[in-house]
Amino acid sequence: MSSGLIVGCGSDDSGSGDASASASDTALVLYSGRSEELVGPLIERVGGTVPVKATYDRKAAQILEEGDRSPADLFFAQDAGELGALAEAGLLAPLPEDIKNAVLEPYRSETGGWVPTSARSRVLIYNPNNIGESELPEGIDGLLAQRFRGQVGYAPTNASFKSFVTALRLVRGEDGARDWLTKFLANDPKKFDGNGAIVEAVNSGSLATGLTNHYYWVQEINEKGAAAVPSKLHFFSNGDPGALVNVAGIGVLKSSKKQEQAFEFARQLLTPETQEFFATEVGEYPVIEGVQLNVAGIPPLSELQPPKINLDDLSDVQGTEKLLTEVGAI
Repeated sequence: MSSGLIVGCGSDDSGSGDASASASDTALVLYSGRSEELVGPLIERVGGTVPVKATYDRKAAQILEEGDRSPADLFFAQDAGELGALAEAGLLAPLPEDIKNAVLEPYRSETGGWVPTSARSRVLIYNPNNIGESELPEGIDGLLAQRFRGQVGYAPTNASFKSFVTALRLVRGEDGARDWLTKFLANDPKKFDGNGAIVEAVNSGSLATGLTNHYYWVQEINEKGAAAVPSKLHFFSNGDPGALVNVAGIGVLKSSKKQEQAFEFARQLLTPETQEFFATEVGEYPVIEGVQLNVAGIPPLSELQPPKINLDDLSDVQGTEKLLTEVGAI
């Protein structure tokens, strides 16, 4: 794996400007669905001789609309579903074999058009002052019980929740997913705009539990110390849809005129040093051999028991949004 390229980054103040207007002819244009707060320092750390113009808050939908006219060379997605949608549309370039084979096999894309850069598990965060460990459910169906009425937070507009629902549709079918969502909403869950707000509510004790990603809790631990964080994580198992392991990842646009440079940038996200960044600074699971997430209370990636689905199949984001709208979740 190459480690010779050093990639620089610039970003506009708003994170939503026209990348093609301000990037130089030699710059790679990076659309990022990951936030600047999370990955901006990483891109800057890799940065130097080959500049990258990064713009944030980008979605796959924008690239789908732009098609082969997109100014982007790469898309750094927070979610496998968005990358799968681009691959289905034929907008991603086939990645070189060394990039595809660099990551752990269970998380490789069968399309060959994108590669994971880090992984996260869906979890139930809970406050032991509100609910005992023995009361925690074995799976998401347990959240439909009366004792959880009004005590579960969720973020329906967040990409990770949508991917969970897509996984639910894959595992249980459309009718099964609709049935669970309808019963879940009837149990008066609390709606939040994002995962961070769920973590805050559970830590404050105003909410007993919440559906989120594990790394939000890890970031709290890293920032405040374990003694200052009252909440704990509960990992569903046995292939439950609530145990989904999803990935962030990167793809190179087929329309890019700088594909070799873009491929090299993708390689940089899979070096041991960069994977260590994802573990220590973001709190996510590395996706290459030899680098681990070592945080008390977080099981190794190899011990998780997610549903057995192909991450490429999370691509039907539109179908999930349609279902969420129909049941009144968003």
